[in-house]
Amino acid sequence: MVDSSPDEREWVTPPESFVETANVTAADCEAFREAGWPECWERPADLLDWDRSFDSVLDDEGTTRWFPGGRLNASYNCVDRHVEAGRGGETAISWEGKLGETRTYSYRELADEVNAFAAALREMGVGEDDVVTLYLPMIPELPVAMLACARIGAPHSVVFAGFSADALATRLAGTESEYLVTCDGYYRRGAALDLKSRADNACVSVDHAVEQVVVNRLDDDPAAGDHRAYADLVADHAGAEIEPVSREADDLLFLIYTSGTTGEPTLVRHTTGGYLTHVAWTSHAVLDLGPEDTHWCSADVGWITGHSYAVYGPLALGATTVLYEGTPDHPETDRLWEIIERNEVDVFYTAPTSIRAFMKWGEQHPESHDLSSLRLLGTVGEPIDETAWHWYRDHVGDGECPVVDTWWQTETGGIVLSTLPGVDRMRPGAVGKSLPGIETDVVDELGESAPPGESGQLVVTRPWPGMARSLCEGSGWGARRTRTVDGEWQYATGDNAVRDEDGYVHLLGRADDVLKVSDRRLSTTEIESAIVGVEGVAEAAVVVGEDADAVRKSEIHAFVSPESNVAGDDALRGRVREAVEEAIGPIAAPDVVTFTPSLPKTRSGKVVRRYLAAIANGEDLGDTSALRNPEVVGELESLLDR
Repeated sequence: MVDSSPDEREWVTPPESFVETANVTAADCEAFREAGWPECWERPADLLDWDRSFDSVLDDEGTTRWFPGGRLNASYNCVDRHVEAGRGGETAISWEGKLGETRTYSYRELADEVNAFAAALREMGVGEDDVVTLYLPMIPELPVAMLACARIGAPHSVVFAGFSADALATRLAGTESEYLVTCDGYYRRGAALDLKSRADNACVSVDHAVEQVVVNRLDDDPAAGDHRAYADLVADHAGAEIEPVSREADDLLFLIYTSGTTGEPTLVRHTTGGYLTHVAWTSHAVLDLGPEDTHWCSADVGWITGHSYAVYGPLALGATTVLYEGTPDHPETDRLWEIIERNEVDVFYTAPTSIRAFMKWGEQHPESHDLSSLRLLGTVGEPIDETAWHWYRDHVGDGECPVVDTWWQTETGGIVLSTLPGVDRMRPGAVGKSLPGIETDVVDELGESAPPGESGQLVVTRPWPGMARSLCEGSGWGARRTRTVDGEWQYATGDNAVRDEDGYVHLLGRADDVLKVSDRRLSTTEIESAIVGVEGVAEAAVVVGEDADAVRKSEIHAFVSPESNVAGDDALRGRVREAVEEAIGPIAAPDVVTFTPSLPKTRSGKVVRRYLAAIANGEDLGDTSALRNPEVVGELESLLDR
């Protein structure tokens, strides 16, 4: 239950100085509502330049089509129009390399390289609707390749550079991609890792020929082998001008796999008009971005967050986007704050797991840097607890920056739930309401709306522009589409939530992140929030392990990472158990508490619980190459306290 008593609520109001200059005001929200649905989405579409105006906002007869009849090009919207508007000298991309290198691209320089690489791809035989796979680390050539593909109407499929050769082969085969852009290698914690060999192994594993383009990242000479050198292709086509291919609004922009680190990968397809409208508008309205802003979304572009809010959203609005190749704690734990200070970042968007790591390392690190440029903070990827929320705002945002806690998925394309920073009060621990033009609900097992304070599954109850094509086609909104008691269709997100009396949604985690203990279902998020509320705890993750006790059959394992200079001892272990008992009850108290310096995470900062469950149960870990810190799983196996 969520206590929604007015006396118990803690509200945080955005500073008046922010409200006065925010992109979206209360009056804008009222105009959005008055326009009615789906016509309200016509105004956000005006953030883009269309080659041909759409006939209507939505065609929902059989197949859901956003902006039917409309034509546009994503590359033109992210690059050319800013140059044509006289902003060619403004910075589009500011890149921070693993070894301390920096590179910047003005919009004019970005246009030149995108055109050159688009010409090279076309000369190689890449045509409209040919899928080009991009297997690259966080280097500027990745967004350049994405935009070059979009320019010629070729959907791209970005594969996270940390994935194995087998994972890449699966994605090459699944998309029938005959073109691969990769690099010779990349750096992890100062060590050079070979990426080209993985790419070669993947290519020989698929049933069709794959032509490779290789970016030189590690040395001065192109890597040997049967491939095209990226630098040579760009040099050979310097000065080329490729007319952007006009695409139908519902033509594919990109393909991306989801859940690759936690289960069987699922292919998700996103279209051009609806997706670009959604991410441009949410970047404008939620992240409050404009052409004068420098924005840093810390997610890897290999994930949907990087697609939407490191590349397409900020560049569509003409902002500067910061890309960082390295990890937050290398070479020092103040690396991120150094980058924010040097680039004078205005908006910082990161994951709660990263924030909890920052807490563990200590507030002295952000406080030793000038972060006064920051005016808005955002979180993404999982629920954020109140302790981390306040630490983030106090020590990174100087107690003044609004914090937008956002919820969305690969399938939604962009943000669905959040407060609007110039309109809404913030409630730490609650993600906020549905954005204007989007309707959600929390429903019980029968599909009926759950009353305030009662948990259920979060569902989206009508279409939205950023929705994946698989949720648009034919009779389905995807595999998670369910029929409610009144016959209406919903998109069941797979996430559990509670809505309070003010309409704010509190996320409880994935439905499959529910622990079943003694025939009772417990939310991992609730337990973990109780643990990180303990003084001295930075982050935690809980899983279920098998117990030899035939009565209970299962036990709760808590993996707890203390803050720096806090001992992981029996006293802290006792406080952890007491906190969970007090917040939820004795049934949820961890049976095993293992203290660890860190938790296994993806490159984007998400904790991967399946590795923790495997460790708790003594099972084979499988492939750990997608982890940002694969070395931690070995440490955890040795630390496990039984």
